[in-house]
Amino acid sequence: MFWQFYLCAFFSGLFLTNAIPHFVQGICGNKFPTPFAKPPGRGLSSPTVNVLWGLLNAIIGTILFAHSAIKAETTWLWATFFVGVALMGIMGSIGFSKRHKE
Repeated sequence: MFWQFYLCAFFSGLFLTNAIPHFVQGICGNKFPTPFAKPPGRGLSSPTVNVLWGLLNAIIGTILFAHSAIKAETTWLWATFFVGVALMGIMGSIGFSKRHKE
């Protein structure tokens, strides 16, 4: 198995997980932080920007997933993918919990 497949699987998990909160907050009409806000990552972006940012993350994550060659029998690639999912989920939960306490 090539190391590039593992890299694609890992980053696919990161991007697909990051797409969820932005897309959901956007379609719910809520403002949410994006890299385009002022200050970046801390300020709030419009719901439309969040939907677009979520869609871009989903597209990138899907492309990376396709290039990772994950199949049903590729256990270590699936594990690598879910490490990316878990890492982004944990980072998001920590980062956004701090934002709501301010």
